[in-house]
Amino acid sequence: MHEYVLVLIVAAAVTYLVTPLVRSLAVATGAFTAVRERDVHTTPIPRLGGVGIYLGFVAAALVARSLPYLGSLFDTRQVFGVIAAGGIVCLVGAFDDIRELDWLTKLAGQMLAAGLMAYTGVQLLSLPIFGTTYLPTPVLVLFTVGVVMVWTNAVNFIDGLDGLAAGVVLIAALAFFIYSYIVSRSFEPANVFSVSTLICAALVGCCAGFLPHNFHPARLFMGDSGALTLGLLLSAATITLTGNVNPGDVSANEATATFLPILLPLAVLLLPLLDMVLAVVRRTAKGQKPWQPDALHLHHRMLAIGHTHRRAVLILYMWAAIVALGSVSFVIWDGYRPLVAVLVAAGVGVLLTVRLPKWRPPRRL
Repeated sequence: MHEYVLVLIVAAAVTYLVTPLVRSLAVATGAFTAVRERDVHTTPIPRLGGVGIYLGFVAAALVARSLPYLGSLFDTRQVFGVIAAGGIVCLVGAFDDIRELDWLTKLAGQMLAAGLMAYTGVQLLSLPIFGTTYLPTPVLVLFTVGVVMVWTNAVNFIDGLDGLAAGVVLIAALAFFIYSYIVSRSFEPANVFSVSTLICAALVGCCAGFLPHNFHPARLFMGDSGALTLGLLLSAATITLTGNVNPGDVSANEATATFLPILLPLAVLLLPLLDMVLAVVRRTAKGQKPWQPDALHLHHRMLAIGHTHRRAVLILYMWAAIVALGSVSFVIWDGYRPLVAVLVAAGVGVLLTVRLPKWRPPRRL
């Protein structure tokens, strides 16, 4: 565990330290988020923060390579593939942050990165459905590319409030780190050092290092360079574990073992996935293009209820934690205790979401 802690600290420290330099670069290149009708900020804010996040991840990977146990993970091409793919989407996102690329170019960059990861071994080898389901390799590669595309765009969709995307990904990565660490111990032979757990540890550190610069009032936005990078890295973590785990190793409970390996990767990112699905359905029903922006995302609705900017973010953090960490609790404990804990937490969450604006209305200046 101490090697993972070191990786997390390095990722957090490097991200935190280089982000002010990235902000200066954003100002110099004119990478600003202009004030648009759907936005909640009132002044142009520099973006390009994903470059700092990516540099933090690379630094953590380089340190991991020199460690006694995590270093063995670099005997394969998987980690190098993730680093290279992350570099591709970060570069594409950075160009978009500076000059705004068309959607087709960004889509092509994501597909290229996903294909590169699959080529280096970061791909689904099976699906944990009805036990372990094996499909032809080309089909699994397509599934892999699809997962990467969904994850990257889901994080991009939720990046609408200061600190929201970074905090939600931090919680998701922490939940999946716990899950991956526990499942890895059940391998034969037992080995807690896996690519998935390494990526999650670095992700937690990167998000923790970026949040002080990004929490309201943000001094820097992560931009597409950050949202696409975080989504790709989290998808790599889920792919390297989900497609390589025997459901029977997850839990002694048959129902948990059957459904959790496929449901937990969805649960850890339920908030952005839900936001993305609702947006696509909403826009399609109105005859709009699915990628055409609007001001009806979950975070917009939280503000409409009466929450302040910071409180809306914290409430959404709470829901992300309830779903992600609550799902992981089914791996840790058997019986009814996890279900009771999740239901109680969800009840408190509903109460705070609906009633808190009335109990603590925003201060009027």
